[in-house]
Amino acid sequence: MAASQDWMSKDFYVALGLKKDATEAEIKKAYNTYARKYHPDRNPGDKEAEEKFKAASEAYQVLSNAEDRKQYDAIRSMAGGGARFSPGAGGFEDIFSNFGGGNVRFTTNGANPGFEDILSQMFGQGAPQANSQGGYGFFGSRRRPQRGADVETSISIPLRQAVDGTTVTVTSNGEKVTAKTPAGIANGQKIRIKGKGGLGQNGGERGDVLVKVAVEPHPVYELDGRDVYVNVPVSFDEAALGATIEVPTLEGNTVKVKVPAGSSSDKVMRVRGKGLARHHGPKGDMYVRLKVVVPKRLSEEARAVVEQFRDVTADADPRRDFAQMAKI
Repeated sequence: MAASQDWMSKDFYVALGLKKDATEAEIKKAYNTYARKYHPDRNPGDKEAEEKFKAASEAYQVLSNAEDRKQYDAIRSMAGGGARFSPGAGGFEDIFSNFGGGNVRFTTNGANPGFEDILSQMFGQGAPQANSQGGYGFFGSRRRPQRGADVETSISIPLRQAVDGTTVTVTSNGEKVTAKTPAGIANGQKIRIKGKGGLGQNGGERGDVLVKVAVEPHPVYELDGRDVYVNVPVSFDEAALGATIEVPTLEGNTVKVKVPAGSSSDKVMRVRGKGLARHHGPKGDMYVRLKVVVPKRLSEEARAVVEQFRDVTADADPRRDFAQMAKI
Protein backbone atom coordinates (compact mmCIF):
# COMPACT_ATOMS: atom_id res chain seq x y z
CA MET A 1 0.00 0.00 0.00
CA ALA A 2 1.36 3.41 -0.93
CA ALA A 3 2.03 5.93 1.82
CA SER A 4 -1.02 8.16 2.22
CA GLN A 5 -1.56 11.64 3.62
CA ASP A 6 -4.43 10.10 5.62
CA TRP A 7 -1.88 8.19 7.67
CA MET A 8 -0.99 11.42 9.48
CA SER A 9 -4.51 11.86 10.86
CA LYS A 10 -5.48 8.23 11.41
CA ASP A 11 -4.36 6.23 14.44
CA PHE A 12 -4.46 2.64 13.23
CA TYR A 13 -3.39 1.32 16.63
CA VAL A 14 -6.41 2.94 18.27
CA ALA A 15 -8.65 1.57 15.50
CA LEU A 16 -7.67 -1.95 16.58
CA GLY A 17 -7.39 -1.22 20.31
CA LEU A 18 -3.64 -1.91 20.30
CA LYS A 19 -0.48 -0.48 21.81
CA LYS A 20 2.23 0.77 19.44
CA ASP A 21 4.52 -2.13 20.31
CA ALA A 22 1.90 -4.77 19.44
CA THR A 23 3.21 -8.00 17.95
CA GLU A 24 2.08 -9.46 14.62
CA ALA A 25 0.02 -12.07 16.48
CA GLU A 26 -1.67 -9.39 18.59
CA ILE A 27 -2.49 -7.36 15.48
CA LYS A 28 -4.05 -10.36 13.74
CA LYS A 29 -6.02 -11.36 16.85
CA ALA A 30 -7.33 -7.82 17.33
CA TYR A 31 -8.39 -7.57 13.68
CA ASN A 32 -10.25 -10.90 13.81
CA THR A 33 -12.04 -9.76 16.98
CA TYR A 34 -13.09 -6.42 15.48
CA ALA A 35 -14.04 -8.01 12.14
CA ARG A 36 -16.32 -10.52 13.82
CA LYS A 37 -17.86 -7.94 16.17
CA TYR A 38 -18.55 -5.23 13.59
CA HIS A 39 -19.04 -7.30 10.41
CA PRO A 40 -22.01 -5.98 8.36
CA ASP A 41 -23.60 -9.44 8.40
CA ARG A 42 -23.90 -9.24 12.18
CA ASN A 43 -24.91 -5.57 12.24
CA PRO A 44 -27.30 -4.99 9.32
CA GLY A 45 -28.13 -1.32 8.87
CA ASP A 46 -25.73 -0.21 11.62
CA LYS A 47 -23.65 2.58 10.05
CA GLU A 48 -21.42 2.99 13.10
CA ALA A 49 -20.52 -0.70 13.10
CA GLU A 50 -19.88 -0.51 9.35
CA GLU A 51 -17.45 2.40 9.81
CA LYS A 52 -15.62 0.56 12.61
CA PHE A 53 -15.35 -2.51 10.39
CA LYS A 54 -13.88 -0.44 7.55
CA ALA A 55 -11.48 1.33 9.93
CA ALA A 56 -10.30 -1.98 11.36
CA SER A 57 -9.79 -3.42 7.87
CA GLU A 58 -7.75 -0.41 6.74
CA ALA A 59 -5.67 -0.48 9.91
CA TYR A 60 -4.97 -4.18 9.53
CA GLN A 61 -3.88 -3.77 5.90
CA VAL A 62 -1.21 -1.31 7.00
CA LEU A 63 -0.08 -2.78 10.32
CA SER A 64 0.03 -6.38 9.08
CA ASN A 65 2.63 -5.44 6.47
CA ALA A 66 6.06 -4.88 8.01
CA GLU A 67 7.14 -2.26 5.44
CA ASP A 68 3.86 -0.37 5.56
CA ARG A 69 3.92 -0.37 9.33
CA LYS A 70 7.47 0.97 9.35
CA GLN A 71 6.52 3.80 7.01
CA TYR A 72 3.38 4.56 8.98
CA ASP A 73 5.23 4.68 12.29
CA ALA A 74 7.87 6.97 10.79
CA ILE A 75 5.32 9.38 9.35
CA ARG A 76 3.26 9.46 12.53
CA SER A 77 6.39 10.01 14.61
CA MET A 78 7.57 12.92 12.45
CA ALA A 79 4.10 14.41 12.52
CA GLY A 80 3.94 14.18 16.29
CA GLY A 81 0.91 11.90 16.07
CA GLY A 82 -1.03 14.19 13.72
CA ALA A 83 -0.29 16.69 10.95
CA ARG A 84 -1.21 20.37 10.79
CA PHE A 85 -1.67 21.87 7.33
CA SER A 86 -2.35 25.52 6.61
CA PRO A 87 -2.11 27.70 3.49
CA GLY A 88 0.32 30.58 4.07
CA ALA A 89 1.49 33.56 2.10
CA GLY A 90 4.14 31.43 0.44
CA GLY A 91 1.75 28.61 -0.38
CA PHE A 92 1.23 25.30 1.52
CA GLU A 93 3.04 24.38 4.73
CA ASP A 94 3.30 21.27 6.81
CA ILE A 95 4.59 21.50 10.37
CA PHE A 96 6.22 18.40 11.84
CA SER A 97 6.73 19.08 15.54
CA ASN A 98 9.15 16.17 16.10
CA PHE A 99 11.20 16.30 12.91
CA GLY A 100 14.77 17.57 13.13
CA GLY A 101 14.25 18.88 16.64
CA GLY A 102 11.91 21.67 15.51
CA ASN A 103 9.29 22.78 13.04
CA VAL A 104 9.90 22.34 9.35
CA ARG A 105 8.17 24.48 6.70
CA PHE A 106 7.45 23.19 3.21
CA THR A 107 6.49 25.61 0.46
CA THR A 108 5.46 25.08 -3.15
CA ASN A 109 5.26 28.65 -4.46
CA GLY A 110 1.51 28.77 -4.05
CA ALA A 111 0.76 25.43 -5.68
CA ASN A 112 -1.16 22.71 -3.92
CA PRO A 113 1.34 19.92 -3.25
CA GLY A 114 0.56 16.25 -3.21
CA PHE A 115 1.74 14.11 -0.35
CA GLU A 116 4.63 12.80 -2.43
CA ASP A 117 5.76 16.41 -3.11
CA ILE A 118 6.06 17.09 0.61
CA LEU A 119 8.03 13.91 1.17
CA SER A 120 10.25 14.82 -1.78
CA GLN A 121 11.28 18.04 -0.03
CA MET A 122 11.91 16.06 3.14
CA PHE A 123 13.96 13.23 1.65
CA GLY A 124 15.13 14.46 -1.74
CA GLN A 125 15.82 11.51 -4.05
CA GLY A 126 14.70 9.16 -1.33
CA ALA A 127 11.09 10.28 -1.72
CA PRO A 128 8.41 7.89 -2.95
CA GLN A 129 8.90 6.64 -6.51
CA ALA A 130 6.04 5.54 -8.73
CA ASN A 131 5.78 1.75 -9.01
CA SER A 132 4.21 -0.45 -11.67
CA GLN A 133 0.85 -0.41 -9.88
CA GLY A 134 0.61 3.40 -10.01
CA GLY A 135 1.29 3.85 -6.29
CA TYR A 136 4.34 5.08 -4.46
CA GLY A 137 6.88 3.18 -2.42
CA PHE A 138 8.55 4.92 0.49
CA PHE A 139 12.22 5.94 0.22
CA GLY A 140 12.31 4.86 -3.40
CA SER A 141 11.41 1.21 -2.66
CA ARG A 142 9.26 -0.78 -5.02
CA ARG A 143 6.40 -2.54 -3.29
CA ARG A 144 5.72 -6.22 -3.67
CA PRO A 145 2.19 -7.51 -4.23
CA GLN A 146 0.60 -8.61 -0.96
CA ARG A 147 -2.23 -11.08 -0.63
CA GLY A 148 -5.39 -9.82 1.08
CA ALA A 149 -6.41 -11.01 4.53
CA ASP A 150 -8.67 -14.02 4.99
CA VAL A 151 -12.14 -13.21 6.28
CA GLU A 152 -13.76 -15.50 8.84
CA THR A 153 -17.51 -15.86 9.23
CA SER A 154 -19.99 -18.48 10.39
CA ILE A 155 -23.33 -19.90 9.36
CA SER A 156 -25.78 -22.51 10.71
CA ILE A 157 -27.63 -25.13 8.70
CA PRO A 158 -30.24 -27.80 9.58
CA LEU A 159 -29.09 -31.40 10.00
CA ARG A 160 -30.82 -32.46 6.77
CA GLN A 161 -28.72 -29.99 4.77
CA ALA A 162 -25.57 -31.14 6.57
CA VAL A 163 -26.32 -34.73 5.51
CA ASP A 164 -27.25 -33.96 1.89
CA GLY A 165 -25.08 -30.88 1.22
CA THR A 166 -26.41 -27.45 0.34
CA THR A 167 -25.50 -23.99 -0.99
CA VAL A 168 -24.86 -21.21 1.52
CA THR A 169 -24.59 -17.44 1.02
CA VAL A 170 -22.42 -15.10 3.09
CA THR A 171 -21.30 -11.48 2.73
CA SER A 172 -17.66 -10.43 2.35
CA ASN A 173 -16.64 -6.77 1.90
CA GLY A 174 -20.26 -5.92 1.11
CA GLU A 175 -20.40 -8.58 -1.61
CA LYS A 176 -22.63 -11.65 -1.42
CA VAL A 177 -20.79 -14.87 -2.24
CA THR A 178 -22.07 -18.44 -2.38
CA ALA A 179 -20.44 -21.78 -1.77
CA LYS A 180 -21.49 -25.42 -1.69
CA THR A 181 -21.17 -27.41 1.50
CA PRO A 182 -20.23 -31.06 0.90
CA ALA A 183 -22.62 -33.83 1.86
CA GLY A 184 -21.83 -35.05 5.36
CA ILE A 185 -20.25 -31.82 6.62
CA ALA A 186 -19.53 -32.08 10.35
CA ASN A 187 -20.46 -29.57 13.03
CA GLY A 188 -17.70 -26.95 13.34
CA GLN A 189 -16.10 -27.84 10.00
CA LYS A 190 -14.85 -24.94 7.84
CA ILE A 191 -15.21 -24.42 4.11
CA ARG A 192 -13.00 -22.08 2.09
CA ILE A 193 -14.26 -19.69 -0.59
CA LYS A 194 -11.22 -18.79 -2.68
CA GLY A 195 -10.49 -15.22 -3.72
CA LYS A 196 -13.46 -13.58 -2.00
CA GLY A 197 -11.75 -12.27 1.16
CA GLY A 198 -9.88 -9.05 1.86
CA LEU A 199 -8.52 -7.00 -1.02
CA GLY A 200 -4.87 -7.46 -1.95
CA GLN A 201 -2.31 -4.68 -1.99
CA ASN A 202 -0.10 -3.52 -4.84
CA GLY A 203 -1.79 -5.89 -7.29
CA GLY A 204 -1.82 -8.83 -4.85
CA GLU A 205 -4.57 -11.43 -4.98
CA ARG A 206 -7.57 -11.34 -2.68
CA GLY A 207 -7.71 -13.43 0.46
CA ASP A 208 -10.22 -16.19 1.07
CA VAL A 209 -13.43 -16.43 3.06
CA LEU A 210 -13.44 -19.12 5.75
CA VAL A 211 -16.96 -20.18 6.69
CA LYS A 212 -17.41 -22.14 9.92
CA VAL A 213 -20.50 -24.33 9.67
CA ALA A 214 -22.62 -25.04 12.74
CA VAL A 215 -25.16 -27.85 12.45
CA GLU A 216 -28.37 -26.94 14.26
CA PRO A 217 -29.49 -29.23 17.12
CA HIS A 218 -31.97 -31.99 16.24
CA PRO A 219 -34.52 -33.50 18.67
CA VAL A 220 -33.40 -37.08 17.92
CA TYR A 221 -29.88 -37.09 16.49
CA GLU A 222 -26.65 -35.78 18.01
CA LEU A 223 -23.48 -35.38 15.95
CA ASP A 224 -20.02 -36.23 17.19
CA GLY A 225 -17.67 -35.65 14.29
CA ARG A 226 -18.74 -38.15 11.62
CA ASP A 227 -20.62 -40.33 14.11
CA VAL A 228 -24.26 -39.84 15.03
CA TYR A 229 -26.00 -40.72 18.29
CA VAL A 230 -29.73 -41.43 18.38
CA ASN A 231 -31.81 -41.70 21.54
CA VAL A 232 -34.33 -44.53 21.14
CA PRO A 233 -37.18 -45.03 23.63
CA VAL A 234 -37.86 -48.64 24.65
CA SER A 235 -40.51 -50.07 26.94
CA PHE A 236 -39.78 -51.75 30.27
CA ASP A 237 -40.53 -55.19 28.92
CA GLU A 238 -38.32 -54.66 25.84
CA ALA A 239 -35.43 -53.66 28.07
CA ALA A 240 -36.03 -56.48 30.56
CA LEU A 241 -36.82 -59.33 28.17
CA GLY A 242 -34.93 -58.18 25.07
CA ALA A 243 -36.38 -57.26 21.69
CA THR A 244 -35.61 -56.37 18.09
CA ILE A 245 -36.52 -52.76 17.27
CA GLU A 246 -36.40 -50.60 14.15
CA VAL A 247 -34.30 -47.44 14.34
CA PRO A 248 -34.49 -44.58 11.75
CA THR A 249 -31.22 -43.55 10.08
CA LEU A 250 -29.95 -40.29 8.57
CA GLU A 251 -30.58 -41.77 5.12
CA GLY A 252 -34.34 -41.88 5.76
CA ASN A 253 -34.69 -45.66 6.08
CA THR A 254 -34.58 -47.89 9.15
CA VAL A 255 -32.30 -50.60 10.48
CA LYS A 256 -33.13 -53.44 12.86
CA VAL A 257 -31.27 -53.40 16.16
CA LYS A 258 -31.34 -56.18 18.73
CA VAL A 259 -31.86 -55.03 22.32
CA PRO A 260 -30.23 -57.49 24.73
CA ALA A 261 -32.30 -58.76 27.66
CA GLY A 262 -31.58 -56.86 30.87
CA SER A 263 -30.71 -53.58 29.16
CA SER A 264 -30.79 -50.34 31.13
CA SER A 265 -31.21 -46.70 30.08
CA ASP A 266 -28.19 -45.24 28.27
CA LYS A 267 -26.95 -48.60 27.04
CA VAL A 268 -25.26 -47.87 23.69
CA MET A 269 -25.08 -50.15 20.65
CA ARG A 270 -23.16 -49.40 17.46
CA VAL A 271 -24.50 -49.69 13.92
CA ARG A 272 -21.56 -49.45 11.52
CA GLY A 273 -21.60 -47.19 8.48
CA LYS A 274 -24.79 -45.29 9.31
CA GLY A 275 -23.19 -41.98 10.28
CA LEU A 276 -22.13 -39.01 8.13
CA ALA A 277 -20.47 -39.53 4.77
CA ARG A 278 -16.78 -38.78 4.24
CA HIS A 279 -15.04 -37.39 1.16
CA HIS A 280 -12.63 -40.28 1.38
CA GLY A 281 -13.05 -43.48 3.32
CA PRO A 282 -16.04 -45.12 5.00
CA LYS A 283 -18.96 -43.35 6.63
CA GLY A 284 -19.12 -42.72 10.33
CA ASP A 285 -21.15 -44.96 12.62
CA MET A 286 -24.53 -44.62 14.30
CA TYR A 287 -24.75 -45.23 18.04
CA VAL A 288 -28.15 -46.27 19.42
CA ARG A 289 -28.66 -45.07 23.00
CA LEU A 290 -31.56 -46.76 24.82
CA LYS A 291 -33.98 -44.76 26.96
CA VAL A 292 -36.23 -46.98 29.07
CA VAL A 293 -39.68 -45.40 29.31
CA VAL A 294 -41.87 -46.15 32.33
CA PRO A 295 -45.64 -45.57 31.95
CA LYS A 296 -46.86 -42.58 33.94
CA ARG A 297 -50.22 -44.24 34.63
CA LEU A 298 -50.90 -47.92 35.29
CA SER A 299 -54.16 -49.80 35.23
CA GLU A 300 -55.05 -51.80 38.32
CA GLU A 301 -54.15 -55.00 36.51
CA ALA A 302 -50.77 -53.61 35.37
CA ARG A 303 -50.03 -52.31 38.85
CA ALA A 304 -50.77 -55.72 40.35
CA VAL A 305 -48.37 -57.35 37.89
CA VAL A 306 -45.61 -54.83 38.69
CA GLU A 307 -46.11 -55.38 42.41
CA GLN A 308 -45.84 -59.10 41.84
CA PHE A 309 -42.63 -58.49 39.87
CA ARG A 310 -41.30 -56.45 42.78
CA ASP A 311 -42.01 -59.23 45.23
CA VAL A 312 -40.32 -61.97 43.23
CA THR A 313 -37.22 -59.80 42.56
CA ALA A 314 -36.83 -58.44 46.10
CA ASP A 315 -33.29 -59.79 46.35
CA ALA A 316 -32.15 -57.89 43.24
CA ASP A 317 -31.14 -54.56 44.79
CA PRO A 318 -29.87 -52.19 42.04
CA ARG A 319 -28.19 -50.01 44.70
CA ARG A 320 -26.46 -52.80 46.57
CA ASP A 321 -22.95 -51.40 46.08
CA PHE A 322 -23.91 -47.80 45.35
CA ALA A 323 -23.24 -46.40 48.82
CA GLN A 324 -19.80 -47.97 48.90
CA MET A 325 -18.95 -46.63 45.45
CA ALA A 326 -20.09 -43.14 46.44
CA LYS A 327 -17.52 -42.80 49.23
CA ILE A 328 -14.70 -40.29 48.58
